[in-house]
Amino acid sequence: MSLLFKNAKQLVLQIDEFINTVEQGILVFKEGVLNYVNHDKDLFADKIATIDRLEATADKLQRQIDDEFYRHSLLPQNINDIESMLDRMDELIDISKDNLYQFALEIPFLPESIRDDYKRLTNTSVEAALCVIPAVRTYFREPVKVRDMLSKVYFYEKETDKISRSIKRKVFHEMHDLDLAQKIHLRYFALHIETISDKAEGLADVLSIMALKLNI
Repeated sequence: MSLLFKNAKQLVLQIDEFINTVEQGILVFKEGVLNYVNHDKDLFADKIATIDRLEATADKLQRQIDDEFYRHSLLPQNINDIESMLDRMDELIDISKDNLYQFALEIPFLPESIRDDYKRLTNTSVEAALCVIPAVRTYFREPVKVRDMLSKVYFYEKETDKISRSIKRKVFHEMHDLDLAQKIHLRYFALHIETISDKAEGLADVLSIMALKLNI
């Protein structure tokens, strides 16, 4: 990260910690959904508590980073782009927390025959988010390499869409023992999980443009 912040050691540390916190939050979301699907109530409750703490930490770090930018007038030509990128990263952990809470509050019924589909959806959606994290780190060191690192994000986002559509098709066309309300609920939670990859794709789009600007 020294390429852009040669004389801002504290800021470098805060941004690194922020990225690490978001990444941990995404992983906790993944494990939390899998705990829910597997009926591991105690582990699921633990993930709720953990993502609460991580999301609060991420918000605090983002405020500190903003303060450092303006206090020291760092990177005025890049600050808006970087803040937009950090906002989108913060959205990843925010939506991860919100989605886990939806499972806790609404307690969706997941039939045995479709649980593996939701596990696969979760793994793939989260993979899109995990693939964008290294590209964010690289932006601060070697921005010329960033755009080549984003292809996996787009791949996993498309795979997530395919799995989600497959789940919806199965729910509405094959699972005749469910009533309409249950089917809509299952679709709703597929959409919740899918939003992680959608947010990752949005971050990748912003990051690609930012890297292009630095390379021109």
